[in-house]
Amino acid sequence: MSITAERKQALVKEYATKSGDTGSPEVQVAILSERINNLTEHFKTHVKDNHSRRGLLKLVSQRRSLLDYLRSKDEARYLKLIDRLNIRR
Repeated sequence: MSITAERKQALVKEYATKSGDTGSPEVQVAILSERINNLTEHFKTHVKDNHSRRGLLKLVSQRRSLLDYLRSKDEARYLKLIDRLNIRR
């Protein structure tokens, strides 16, 4: 259910705002989105896995908080990011 180190590095490289950037909201939201997508696929086969569902809700809440922060700081970066990740809002 977690993402591999190689996939995480690819996401960091793709969404980084500068070289060596791992902590920007864009990178964090991209990694959280990848984990959320993996969990939603997991729930298609494991419908009654309520322990993982709690973790999914926590991830979604964390991603929402980061997106709200980014929206308050820079609206253009926020809009660009949700467009790139195909996140509804």
